[in-house]
Amino acid sequence: MQSYISRRALLSGLAAFGASPALANAPEVSIFPRAKPGDFHKKAARDPEFLIADAGISGETYFMVADASTGLRLEGRNSDVGTPPASVAKALTALYALDALGAEHRFVTRARATGPVEGGVLKGDLVLEGGCDPTLDTDGLAALVDALAEQGVTSVTGGITVFDGALPHVITIDPGQPAHVGYSPAVSGIALNFNRVHFEWKRANGQYNVTVEARTKRYRPAVRMASVAISDRASPVFEYARGARRDEWSVARSALGRGGARWMPVRWPADYAGDVFRSLCAAKGIKVAAGVSVVDALPSGAVLAQHRSAPLHEVLRDMLKFSTNITAEMVGMAATRARGVDAPDLAASAAAMNAWSVAELGMVAPALVDHSGLSDASRLTAVDMTQGLVRAYRSTILRPMLKQIAIRDRKGRPQYDHPIKVNAKTGTLNFVSGLGGYMETADGRVLAFTVFTADLDKRAGVPMSQRESPEGAGVWNRRSKALQQALIERWGLVYGV
Repeated sequence: MQSYISRRALLSGLAAFGASPALANAPEVSIFPRAKPGDFHKKAARDPEFLIADAGISGETYFMVADASTGLRLEGRNSDVGTPPASVAKALTALYALDALGAEHRFVTRARATGPVEGGVLKGDLVLEGGCDPTLDTDGLAALVDALAEQGVTSVTGGITVFDGALPHVITIDPGQPAHVGYSPAVSGIALNFNRVHFEWKRANGQYNVTVEARTKRYRPAVRMASVAISDRASPVFEYARGARRDEWSVARSALGRGGARWMPVRWPADYAGDVFRSLCAAKGIKVAAGVSVVDALPSGAVLAQHRSAPLHEVLRDMLKFSTNITAEMVGMAATRARGVDAPDLAASAAAMNAWSVAELGMVAPALVDHSGLSDASRLTAVDMTQGLVRAYRSTILRPMLKQIAIRDRKGRPQYDHPIKVNAKTGTLNFVSGLGGYMETADGRVLAFTVFTADLDKRAGVPMSQRESPEGAGVWNRRSKALQQALIERWGLVYGV
């Protein structure tokens, strides 16, 4: 079982490493070890410029590789030029959150009563208190309702009051994304099902049956604050209208086919959570007299039940594995709040993380505008990201949390027994790709590395209607990943001890 260190130990590990002159000041050149007798494999390693040309990708390539233990810079290209890091930024967010909150921190969602409970009747409002938990789902809300029923609560004379003021309400993570994509929902102090609703349609007798649900494996409550109408228009496929604390969607009939489903983003997280909470209460036999209201100031009242998230290190491990944007934004903003910084939006919170990265990781010019890497307005250099990875290496906390990336053979099959072992965070936007983490060579030397590729001109030329899946982006991304592996294999040959 992995042993996780405390926040204090993490800071001590980062500080003990100090700024690395070798990483900060070494020339931007390829430093080949002097070949010894029998080092023919090192002589045969292809030059990075050859690998880049062979990859056949448009745009620019940026990379840096360094010895993880000493910080010695080994090889780089455009390493001090900022570029969008995509989801590689989440590795930095993980370090930021761990330092501020601690590896064992748990986010808590509570149910409160504004009045007394007498004879099973709650005389007042039932408060749903958002506690910044990005992983809260319908099952978790149902557990809160079960706890209320076990205490004998049978009715509420008031309504459901949702407190979401623990974090600012941000309508969408990245306004540059299409409105209907589930990976750019709203952010606030409460989230449910990653702030998405499950939209499903089935065709029968020439008509469509449409459902909008807060679906999990155990529950499928209908959602009233979000609706999807079928339109006879040809395009666009989806249109969004922001109603009075409602999400109102319409979809082109011609795009639906016989049936299907997708997750749609939620713009009113507190109303969504309150809607589902009230439905679950009704299903459990708890009658709520009034409707749902949302407040920024937490009402006073006794705590009746609470739901705790998994420890932060587990939340972050899953965030890094599945690259969940809302998790990155919520834990990043929660970390900023824990530091006592008043950040009214994602950009301000990211600025606080940038400043922390300079002070604690020795970075020079991080310029992120969010915590997830979803916005292409963020900029990060390969040398700064690698510097952060080097600093984090001695703390031992990040590397085990990163996903194992298998080296693939010529047919694309993962080779888990390959002598080079890679633990890293991937990042993908349209015509932007990144990989940053650690690689262990066949003889046990650990290197920290970052590789970014980007064609920002091509990305900027994609119209909004095609941004979910633009032509050519898939091929470009596959070639970028092939280049990442080629560089890793080169470094394994050349810089093994």
